[in-house]
Amino acid sequence: MRRNFQVTPLSALGPSEVIGLDLASALDIETVNQLRALWNTSGGILVFRDQKLDADQHIAFSRNFGPLFGGPEGVPLQDTVSRYIHPAHPEIYRVSNVVDTDGVPKGRARAGTYWHSDVSFRERPASASILYGKQIPGVGGDTLFANNQVAFDALSPTMQETLAPLQAVHDFAVAAASQYARPIVVSDDFDGTNQALHPVVRTHAETGSRSLFVNPGFTSHLQGFDRSESEAILSFLYQHMTKPEFIYRHHWRENDLLMWDNRMNMHFAIADYGDTPRYLERTTVIGERPD
Repeated sequence: MRRNFQVTPLSALGPSEVIGLDLASALDIETVNQLRALWNTSGGILVFRDQKLDADQHIAFSRNFGPLFGGPEGVPLQDTVSRYIHPAHPEIYRVSNVVDTDGVPKGRARAGTYWHSDVSFRERPASASILYGKQIPGVGGDTLFANNQVAFDALSPTMQETLAPLQAVHDFAVAAASQYARPIVVSDDFDGTNQALHPVVRTHAETGSRSLFVNPGFTSHLQGFDRSESEAILSFLYQHMTKPEFIYRHHWRENDLLMWDNRMNMHFAIADYGDTPRYLERTTVIGERPD
């Protein structure tokens, strides 16, 4: 039986809050299909507030939308983040500046403080990321989302046609070279599984809409271009993609569950909360090969 819920728009870009669903209990297929349809028409971002979920319930909800990295499929994220995987639930990646009593970090502090699309360096990147806020600062710690579909639509037809046949290399080494990742990267991150070639303009498998699919965090270069040419084009795209009119800013509350579509959004976590405790848990749905 389908469950009734209300929807409140949060931004002109489409992100919406879903009200009236308790995600701790199993959802019937009709409700799941209704949520998927809403997700596809809400800028790829849905917010569920005041959810009380344990790890199993978080994982069960996430599996409604596809197989998970770290799940029975045996597909991990990458070795660098293995220390931040939940010890009892390999499907959950922990984002936190909280340190256990034994001095071991519960998660990776300052994770995601750069524009990126989750796991875009894999042949099958993430479709949905589903992040649960368990401990949230009273001030700060917002997350920005840039809608790459709206950004693509805003380009001139000539620029759209120019970009459409291009491909870009996505490589975890781009992030690994940055200051935040350098101390924790491990050699197995460069075994070839964390680099992929994807179209610059991808077609959404469910809606047929087109969006830009490059990001500063993981995109290395455009295939077939000189380095200076590639950097010029990508620099233009990044400036365009992050214009204020394409961005939704999410202000976290404790027990928020936020679900976004990496196929049409990139995001940036604002680390402006100092040492104030912040703890979130994320599941990540394995998507299709970009087309």
